Order: sequence, then structure tokens, then C-alpha cells
Amino acid sequence: MMKKTIVRAALTTTMLFSMVLGQNVITNAAAVKPVATATPTATSKPTATAKPTATPVPIMRDNLSKYGLKKDLELPVTVTAGGLSYTLEKFMIYDFKSKDAQNLVKKYDYDSFGGLVSNPKYFIWTKITIKNNSKNTVKRSLNDREKLWTLSLQGKSQLDTIWPKANVKKLNSKEAFYYYTIKPGEQLSTYQAYLYEEDFRYFVIRLFYGGEFDEKFVVNSQE
Repeated sequence: MMKKTIVRAALTTTMLFSMVLGQNVITNAAAVKPVATATPTATSKPTATAKPTATPVPIMRDNLSKYGLKKDLELPVTVTAGGLSYTLEKFMIYDFKSKDAQNLVKKYDYDSFGGLVSNPKYFIWTKITIKNNSKNTVKRSLNDREKLWTLSLQGKSQLDTIWPKANVKKLNSKEAFYYYTIKPGEQLSTYQAYLYEEDFRYFVIRLFYGGEFDEKFVVNSQE
């Protein structure tokens, strides 16, 4: 009888101890907070690569060096006299029989010879701007063909002007002029062609207007 009582007391104590131990485990488990999962860092976007700035293509205003002419002035070159200004913006020399020259000759119906040149060696294509700041109208008409500007490459000879018959009925043509009329305060940008058959020694632009004169050497003497 005494042994049974001792055994029961031991079992009771063991059960109480287990219950207390279990409560402590539960309490401790509840007290432990789960570790927060780190939020993934957003992947930074790669910086956009700056586009390289496009290098402007230089404008080809002349091909004088091809013919052994070393420039002292870069185009465009302007001469002014009596309130009239002439600006040479482009000056291209082509062999007369070349494709470039013949395309222009056919397009604008140029004569294959001029008043001074009967057997041309070169065809010269120019882009010009004429600005009239004088008090008078400047014109080239059927009855008024005075040469106001001249271009020379050697000696006293001038480049021989030829006229585009395709534009004979067009006034102030911006493609290639035949006749023009420029009133005070107006200007005209257009093209003009010449023939040439001699060698190259220098290059000078001369302007005569209103009793005044101006000249500029694009190329000084090569001698």
C-alpha cells in the first residue's frame, strides 16, 4: 500500500513538471519573432549612353588645290562697290569634257563656246549672291549687259561668261540666271558658268559699279 502511494506521487510530480515545461516552451516560442526577410534591392537601370554628336560635314566650296592654286582667302569672298556687293560662295573647276561639266551644259543648254573661248578646256561653275544696297535698280537685260563683276585666273584675261538658254525667259532664276533685275534693298542668290582654256596663275575677283571699284585676290600670284 505504501509503495503504490509513493509511485502515484512520483507520477503526479512528473506530470506537473512536464506541463510546466511545456508551457515554458510554448511561451518562449511565442516570444521569438521571425526574422524579417530582407526586401530585395531594386536593380538599378544602366545609365543611357550619350549619343555621339554628329560631326558636321564641311561644305566643299572650291577645288582650287586640284589645279595647284593655294588660297590666300577662303570662300565665301565679298567685294563691294557703289552700294552693290558680289559674294562668290562656290567656285568649281571641271574639265570641259567631264561628266559633271557636260551634265550642267545639257541641263541648262549652255553653248559649248563663248565670246572669247572657242575651244574650252575647262567649265567653271560658280554660286554667287548679289546684294543691292544702292539707290538704283541693278539689272542685266537684253539692252543692258554691262559686266559688273569679273573673275580672272591669269594676266588681264577674264573668264568667259556663257549663258543658260534654258532660262532665257526666266527673270532672276535661282538655278542659273540669264537676266536679272534687283531693286534697292533686294538680293539674288544664283549660279553662273564660265569657260576657260589657259593655265592658272592666280585668282582675283573684281567689281565695278557706281563709279567705284573693288577687288580681292583669292589666290595671289603662284610665281
